Amino acid sequence: MWKQFLSKLPRKSSKSDASSGSTRSHPINNGTTSINGNPIQRTSSGNVVPSRSTAVKRTASAIFPSSVVTSIEPLLLFKDVPNTEKQNLFISKLNLCCVVFDFSDPNKNSTEKDMKRQALLDLIDYVDAGSSRFTEPMISASCKMFAMNLFRAFPPNNRSSAGGGETEEEEPMFEPAWSHLQLVYDLFLKFIESSSLDAKIGKKYVDHSFIVRLLHLFDSEDPRERDCLKTILHRIYGKFMVHRPFIRKAVSNIFYQFVFETDRHNGIAELLEVFGSVISGFALPLKEEHKIFLWKALIPLHKPKTLGVYLQQLTYCVTQFIEKEPKLASSVIKGLLRYWPVTSSQKEVMFLSELEEVLEATNMVELQKCMIPLFQRISFCINSSHFQVAERALFLWNNDHVISLVSQHRQAIMPVVLPALERNTRSHWNQAVLNLTQNVKKMLSEMDEELFLACKTKFEEEEARQMIMEEKRRMTWERLESIAAFRPVTGNTSVLVRPAIAPPVVAERALFLWNNDHVISLVSQHRQAIMPVVLPALERNTRSHWNQAVLNLTQNVKKMLSEMDEELFLACKTKFEEEEARQMIMEEKRRMTWERLESIAAFRPVTGNTSVLVRPAIAPPVVTALS
Repeated sequence: MWKQFLSKLPRKSSKSDASSGSTRSHPINNGTTSINGNPIQRTSSGNVVPSRSTAVKRTASAIFPSSVVTSIEPLLLFKDVPNTEKQNLFISKLNLCCVVFDFSDPNKNSTEKDMKRQALLDLIDYVDAGSSRFTEPMISASCKMFAMNLFRAFPPNNRSSAGGGETEEEEPMFEPAWSHLQLVYDLFLKFIESSSLDAKIGKKYVDHSFIVRLLHLFDSEDPRERDCLKTILHRIYGKFMVHRPFIRKAVSNIFYQFVFETDRHNGIAELLEVFGSVISGFALPLKEEHKIFLWKALIPLHKPKTLGVYLQQLTYCVTQFIEKEPKLASSVIKGLLRYWPVTSSQKEVMFLSELEEVLEATNMVELQKCMIPLFQRISFCINSSHFQVAERALFLWNNDHVISLVSQHRQAIMPVVLPALERNTRSHWNQAVLNLTQNVKKMLSEMDEELFLACKTKFEEEEARQMIMEEKRRMTWERLESIAAFRPVTGNTSVLVRPAIAPPVVAERALFLWNNDHVISLVSQHRQAIMPVVLPALERNTRSHWNQAVLNLTQNVKKMLSEMDEELFLACKTKFEEEEARQMIMEEKRRMTWERLESIAAFRPVTGNTSVLVRPAIAPPVVTALS
């Protein structure tokens, strides 16, 4: 059996053959060979695969030069040959390892697999020893062997990712050929790390095509393989400086495809782990290319629902950028607010955890640029009915740096946060959240008691005013109903029907339209006509809607419109406020006119057919807001 296998491998030639050896090609590189009676068919790309119809197709790497003709027995040990022949033996063993076996059946070609395994172990020991520099033929043969063993097409992933949660990882699938692949990866790593490898020669074979195929392997479902690839990619990035921009661009493309197209990739965490080390080595000041990578690649990675799988690595990368250049903190916070989850409580908890780490690296100046929308979002989280979200938001106040930031900007932050704390105190169902709320209120009170009491008084006045408006509205409708009760319904007489307040699901559903990318695109193209129509409704919701979820969604839509065209947004908002002020002046004039007429009519007796002055009921503003 061994003789049949070795007959296809190069052997030591005689002196008479040496003169004609330059025209001989390696027997393993052409035609069809047989191993243990099983035919092995060579593909057009140079791979050796079983000729069975069920064979797994493997992809080749970049085009390599023709393999160097060697004239030495590959099963010899390196210690058994002179130094002048070790390079030839190295290449001969590499050619032996280019044969790819089918590992789905462990009993098939077991002898030949053992021979290949032993050859790989010999190669690892030789490279680890670092006895001599690698020649170009040795580098070429090595890269060819790595390509033929590692680069392959993965089977389609039939497991759906829709059913899992944000942090739920599926059961990993292990590569059946790992016993040999692990040795190839070990050899690859030692080869790249070896001081015997000249980077100037190696970059010709570890080229762009080779790197792209290597990055494709990060989608492997075997976590052991991804872990090896992570280390190898880091070493390649460090060894071949000329390839660094290309590697960054290629990894960015993987992130873009994952976020905006497939929503599925197995190696995002490993790639981010590599880039965490890369980012820490960026020179200052940061290049514009690196900032674009943060804004367009890393920040959008918060969008996928599988964020929990790679959140730790992503958070590290983002905080590294802020530590390198603190001015990026406000951009990062705005990016988090942009992708803040609305319907997923699990992701909200993750965002709050990352936000705390970002705030720890944020200075006072950068916080000022985004503190109002930031603490508005934190207030919404404090009022969340999901106790874990509320707890995580309240835990932010246990961070000394966050407390320091709040203390220095308390005049702006406390009026935003305190109403949320008061609402929690009155109506939250969870006892742990109530206890944390009381603790935070105590902190704010000790921070600035005068401001705390002023904010609390303002909130109570606002609540009382809202209750008075609701009571007036109720009494108005009751009076109208009592008047209508004495009028018979005849002919076309209108029937007074008390309007039912639209349940929050209607308002929520209307606001959910803005989560549709196509709708946003349409609105963006016609914003000059649409925004003046929509913004007044959003402003009325903000002022008077009773449902907290609707208020949160309203704030999100207002934020979208503001980011779409801030100048137009501010113009529409100003126009609405002017219209509101003008309406209030008109209502006041109308009220005073009726009071004057009533005072005049009070001194005139009612006799005969004298008309009786009845002051019309003025619908309170809440009717307009809810209609």
